Amino acid sequence: QVQFVESGGGLVQPGGSLRLSCAASGSTISIYAMGWYRQAPGKWRELVATITRGGSTNYADSVKGRFTISRDNAKNAVYLQMNSLKPEDTAVYYCNTEPTGPYWGQGTQVIVSS
Repeated sequence: QVQFVESGGGLVQPGGSLRLSCAASGSTISIYAMGWYRQAPGKWRELVATITRGGSTNYADSVKGRFTISRDNAKNAVYLQMNSLKPEDTAVYYCNTEPTGPYWGQGTQVIVSS
């Protein structure tokens, strides 16, 4: 089963940018559609962005036009470029296959605050 390690989060001011990375192990991600998910305090985990095996992307309405998901199958990695960040983007961000597998990484914390 594929497992994940997320990184790249941090504290950023509104309007700023971050690039999240997800390193996968245990299996090649090339056979999977992949997704970025996030969970804000007191809320359910939600799907933020997906990318198919062929590279087609889809985004939640709340991040459309601001976030970009990409993948590098040679590096077994997935990325999330986040621009024009808003306080409501504050959450722990996770990557996983889409639909999700049983193993979740520790996530990476993103805090958008002035």
